[in-house]
Amino acid sequence: MILSIIYKKMRLLDIFKNKGGNKIPYIIAEAGVNHEGDIDLAKRLIDEAKEGGAHAIKFQTYKAGTIASKDSPSYWDLKKEPTTSQYELFTKYDKFWKTEFQSLKDYCDKVGIEFLSTPFDVESADFLNEMMDVFKISSSDITNKPFIEYMCKFGKPIILSTGASCIEEIKEAVSWIQNKGNELSLLHCVLNYPTDDINANLGMIRSLKKEFPDLIIGYSDHTLPKDMKVLEMAHLLGSEIIEKHFTFDKTLPGNDHYHAMDKEDLKVFFKLIERNNIILGQLEIDYLESEEPARKHARRSLVALKDIPKGKTIAYEDLTWKRPAHGVSPKNIDIVIGKKATKDILEDEVIIESFYE
Repeated sequence: MILSIIYKKMRLLDIFKNKGGNKIPYIIAEAGVNHEGDIDLAKRLIDEAKEGGAHAIKFQTYKAGTIASKDSPSYWDLKKEPTTSQYELFTKYDKFWKTEFQSLKDYCDKVGIEFLSTPFDVESADFLNEMMDVFKISSSDITNKPFIEYMCKFGKPIILSTGASCIEEIKEAVSWIQNKGNELSLLHCVLNYPTDDINANLGMIRSLKKEFPDLIIGYSDHTLPKDMKVLEMAHLLGSEIIEKHFTFDKTLPGNDHYHAMDKEDLKVFFKLIERNNIILGQLEIDYLESEEPARKHARRSLVALKDIPKGKTIAYEDLTWKRPAHGVSPKNIDIVIGKKATKDILEDEVIIESFYE
């Protein structure tokens, strides 16, 4: 379908250039570290994200020693990921660095999907700057003023997730970024792994749109994919960017596999988007070509309530209104009243302009 072709052409910079109004959200498959430190698995994720229809695939770039101290406790579901130390968990997945990410960037270019990775330290921000047009900042860094300002210095648009934040913290981070002159998108996010549907609070998307009308608003999701209903609602609420964790196997153990979508989920979601956009239709208010018969036959005309002799001055009491709309519209009744009949108008006859002068 035509929308599927559009998906493949869209890039993140297009979102910032167009400044809103897109009926098709920009979809980021958040692979994170679901590559398990294996470059071939990372490329498989790229292939499957592309096959599913995602516009971009995003990884995460960090070293355990710079992202967490050794006594950092877990904040995820320990039944799915039993590691209780953030430092220990990050140590499992911090094997990729500049060489590996350049390889993945090159592979994304070859496949035809946009490459992204969230940096979590200054060194990774520096080398990722050579590979990306837009920076993504994690919810976990929304209060990290020095790091946010460091990434602003590259002069590129920034996507900032707002998980676990109050409105004052969001406004503060927005001010840091806007003071540096960077374009900005905010993603509503709930920082639970996984996020129960009851905690998704998608109404906050509307609040972000109201609070920041000049910014691009989207959604970063951590709910279980199931029927993709949450993402569908995020789309209908106007999210212009949608980010969701992505895997090639949802049954794998680990923190980010079980609440991730796979390529089949993506395909389901795009079918929902296509149907939603068909139902949404045109955004400007005007009647449709398909409504033309109703305009002609279901609306009303002025009709003679009784016989009106030729030469009689037409009075309100001489008229009623009935279907079809083939004659003078009832909205023009004040024009007809006081005019003289140019012919004998029979009871129940539809009034046309030649019947009076």
